[in-house]
Amino acid sequence: MNHLISPLMVRAADAPAIKPAVELGTPLLLTIAALGIAVLLVMIIRFKIQAFVALLTVSILVAVASQIPLKDVFTVVANGVGSTMGKVALLIALGAVLGRMIEVSGGVQSLAAHFTEKLGAKRVAVALTAVGFLVAIPVFFEVGVIVLVPIVYAFAKIAKVHPVKFGLPMAGIMLSIHVAVPPHPGIVAGAGVFGADIGLITLISLAICVPLGFLSYWVASIMNRKEYELLPSVKAQVEEFGSDSLVKVGHDGPGASAIAPPRPGLIIFLIAAPIVQILLGTLGTLTIPKDNSWYGLAAFIGNPFFALLVAVALSFFLLAVRRNWSLKETGEIFEGALPPIASILMVVAAGGVFGEVLRTSGIGAALSQTLDHLGLPVIALGFVISLALRAAQGSATVAIVTTTGLLTSAVMEGGYSPAQIAVIVIAIGFGALGLSHVTDAGFWTVVRYYGLTVSDGLKTWTVLTTVLGLAGFALTFVAWILVGGLGV
Repeated sequence: MNHLISPLMVRAADAPAIKPAVELGTPLLLTIAALGIAVLLVMIIRFKIQAFVALLTVSILVAVASQIPLKDVFTVVANGVGSTMGKVALLIALGAVLGRMIEVSGGVQSLAAHFTEKLGAKRVAVALTAVGFLVAIPVFFEVGVIVLVPIVYAFAKIAKVHPVKFGLPMAGIMLSIHVAVPPHPGIVAGAGVFGADIGLITLISLAICVPLGFLSYWVASIMNRKEYELLPSVKAQVEEFGSDSLVKVGHDGPGASAIAPPRPGLIIFLIAAPIVQILLGTLGTLTIPKDNSWYGLAAFIGNPFFALLVAVALSFFLLAVRRNWSLKETGEIFEGALPPIASILMVVAAGGVFGEVLRTSGIGAALSQTLDHLGLPVIALGFVISLALRAAQGSATVAIVTTTGLLTSAVMEGGYSPAQIAVIVIAIGFGALGLSHVTDAGFWTVVRYYGLTVSDGLKTWTVLTTVLGLAGFALTFVAWILVGGLGV
């Protein structure tokens, strides 16, 4: 399997185990955990404190309250940062660079024009939904929506309709991909906390997201039978766009001197290459005996770090070199991909700290024992907790890393197979899909760029994401039954 173990994790495993100075009872431990979550939500929602600072502060408070010796508190913090970042930092960074290269080259626009031409003008919404599926794999949700806005505006002007007619189904599947498919930060962080196999997660989540794409189009088409108010500011922007915008590169800065966008086949290749490489490696490690020399080669080839590094290298030669970008321009593009993910990486690190505190304090074990007594399936509990946290504080990444932290002991001690652990992570990811509303930055991105009022945004976007989240969980539960029945 492509389990990712950092040197910091190895050193932490060799160090003496840290234990609370006083063993607290299960009711008190669960009360501390509940109060910690409540304080976290108040800090983020009421006082608008950055999620990284809030998570780190609450982690320290929970550590002290659960009687972890004061001299060991920051050792636990360091272990949490190291064990989590060692698994996810490179994946998120490489994924961001690949997405940035595709974005700046004009590849997104190239895909949109290609699919629209193939499917015809009457199927623009279908074409953009397909484009959204592909673009969302390497590109962050908000970035993908913003980059595709000129395409949406151009078609909205031509068809004389509200931009939401074309943008809503596309944005729905893009967010579904964002919460469930690597290398996006939330699902990668969840996989890192549980030690889940990235290849299995990618294979299962992509299979689930295909029917979700059809569902997003169908549900959005029903919603779009109603006419929505178009905000004047967006109406003015729509009127500025015409069909010519479909063939423009659509960006300024590094790479803007490119004559034309890359061919859509090339962009599809760059998106598919790391996915295929990871899946081939995962298939090899599942079918080749571990004592066979080919097993090591399969594990190496399918390692997500290596697969994304190869994809970035391919993007350098196939986009930058072939399009005559200077090394300075290319370097600026690479560097420009990293600042936006800094805050995400910090949230992921703080989530790792929270999970480590819960494990060390015994709260995770107490929760695990309580769940055993209640008979609640961990996959359902993960979805519900993630959904509740998503609704409460808005960030899908925070919801996923907090939920995986809470359930680490339950999953690690549950005797689950690698495939079952992968499915649990995906269920938590889909929990972070639903109930996107005013606490979510993605909600405001959709509302702002598609010209919806807040009320219409709640009636459309919030409902659509919730339907997709519930459907995603239902399909994930089917996968849970299948992997359990097959014994994999």
